[in-house]
Amino acid sequence: MNIPNYYIDDVIMTSLTLINTYQKFIETLKNFDGIPSLLLRLYLAPIFIMAGYGKMQFINPEVTGLANFLTSPDIITWFGNTEWGLGLPFPTLLANLATWTEFFGGWLLLVGLFTRLLSIPLMFTMIVAATTVHADNGWFAITPTNPDTSPAKMLTWLGVDNAQASLENSEATGTRLEAMRGLLEENGNTEWLYENGSIVVLNNGIEFASTYFIMLLALFFIGAGRFTSIDHYLYNHFQRKVKQSLYN
Repeated sequence: MNIPNYYIDDVIMTSLTLINTYQKFIETLKNFDGIPSLLLRLYLAPIFIMAGYGKMQFINPEVTGLANFLTSPDIITWFGNTEWGLGLPFPTLLANLATWTEFFGGWLLLVGLFTRLLSIPLMFTMIVAATTVHADNGWFAITPTNPDTSPAKMLTWLGVDNAQASLENSEATGTRLEAMRGLLEENGNTEWLYENGSIVVLNNGIEFASTYFIMLLALFFIGAGRFTSIDHYLYNHFQRKVKQSLYN
């Protein structure tokens, strides 16, 4: 069966039109490519600001002035203690560096200033947090209580060794959680207790630290965002200065 030439020509022209329309659409999207970076920064900034703030001494009424920006002695002790803390060397120095990186770094993330440079110490902080604080607790920040919907179930399909143990832990945790709910229903005002949300079992694994690390890594590669950050305007400013110096 011979296909008429005019039909082939129509197909080719339609395909070219669709490709051209798609390319124009992609070119238009480039004007908004700073939005993903902006959203990442808006998500991460409050987390790091409050993480740093919580380590400072603003809530201590006995501390005033610039001393409020120093790390709380309890946090410093936890950084250095080898029995129940992190057991890190130079705990005062490292604790304050971590605190300032989170607090001041969070504000810089918010406005998009030195974003790529800042992502490096923040990623390092997340690596330290994941490996020294959360690693022993596994992956999940909140323990799944239904093995049928746990992400670990997918890993069992791939033959991951520890996945089945995670599912068994989810089932056991679900049983305990139901027991807790039963006790509350028998002895408490559940309407008031559950008014702001249901109870969960905190696992405190590396999930959040890993997620923040991935988001920071994305910012390191894509930058703070065009039109949505101070970095963008600083770069354009210095680029104009360089061009002017070359042509003068």
